[in-house]
Amino acid sequence: QVHLVESGGGLVQPGGSLRLSCAPSETIFNFNAMGWYRQTPGKERELVAVISRVGEANVADSVKGRFTISRDYSKNTVILQMNGLKPEDTAVYYCNARRGTTALSDSWGQGTQVTVSS
Repeated sequence: QVHLVESGGGLVQPGGSLRLSCAPSETIFNFNAMGWYRQTPGKERELVAVISRVGEANVADSVKGRFTISRDYSKNTVILQMNGLKPEDTAVYYCNARRGTTALSDSWGQGTQVTVSS
């Protein structure tokens, strides 16, 4: 079972930026896809952004134009760059690693809190 270590969450004012990192305990190329989800109390966990093994990236419509997902090969990490943050982006953000082709192969990080507030 892979261990995913997340970092970079915190408190930021509206319009600000944060950078989340996810470092797996094995090479990122072992996974078909890696991504970020977020969850707020009482709501379903939702996909924010995902990047495939071959580098194809997709982001949710709600964050398009503000968030980008990328990989840092030298550090074996997946990065979520969040710009233009809004209060509605406040959530616990979870790193996800999918080894296979379905959610049965998913591994999750422990989550990192992102709070956007003035």
